[in-house]
Amino acid sequence: MILTKQYRCIHSTSCACSKGHLNEDVIFLIFRHLNWNPKLIAAFSCACKWFDDVAKRALWKEFCRVRAPKMMLDLQSSGSHSVDGNWRALAKLLIYCSGSSKGGLFNNVHIPGHFVYRTRFSRTSGKSFLLPQCRSDVLYVSDPCEHLDQGEEGDVGFFRGIFKSFAMSKVRKMLISRGAQLHPSEVCPYCKAKLWSMLQAKMVPQSASCRLGSYEDCVEYYVCLNGHVLGICTLLPLSDSEASELEDT
Repeated sequence: MILTKQYRCIHSTSCACSKGHLNEDVIFLIFRHLNWNPKLIAAFSCACKWFDDVAKRALWKEFCRVRAPKMMLDLQSSGSHSVDGNWRALAKLLIYCSGSSKGGLFNNVHIPGHFVYRTRFSRTSGKSFLLPQCRSDVLYVSDPCEHLDQGEEGDVGFFRGIFKSFAMSKVRKMLISRGAQLHPSEVCPYCKAKLWSMLQAKMVPQSASCRLGSYEDCVEYYVCLNGHVLGICTLLPLSDSEASELEDT
């Protein structure tokens, strides 16, 4: 179902969106009963500006807390009541693989973005994507979303992640000190912020390919001004023994 965002309330011509339709506590209870269903939150936010504001302030925040409770506690442990790039952007990052469009961030790779049912994000894995001098930073990275048999590209994996307090991170300071340039046209698919290429800044460690199970020279990722990470890799083929083990499970 494709939803078009409304710029005026669709309920009635006399409805004043700024004054609200329902008590926010009632809306909160309804969506808690619906287990913070992201498709329903998205549909709700498209109805009018006031609904969209409620979703951005409260509903997406609760969705994130339920989907990844330990990760959310850590991201907010510095005392902030928000996260970089807003809750809606983080919610999308948790459940959406951005894919790649031809001629976009990842050159000729064309794999449409899609929603994923569940993804594991790991702080321990995040260390593998940081240079040794930056490993005091906190980065959560997902397991790769596998897209197999992509012709000349082979087996492609997309991964995504988020930094804690990116504005204060060593990675950001190093990108600036190295004079890294922001991408001239592409933006973050989650928050629309400008992007730095970690590959161009020569900040992709070899440990990243080991963690992903990919070829060493086939890992590329970007980080946006809000600390969202999106990347691509070419996955190593499974050995015969690994393939048989997977078939048995």
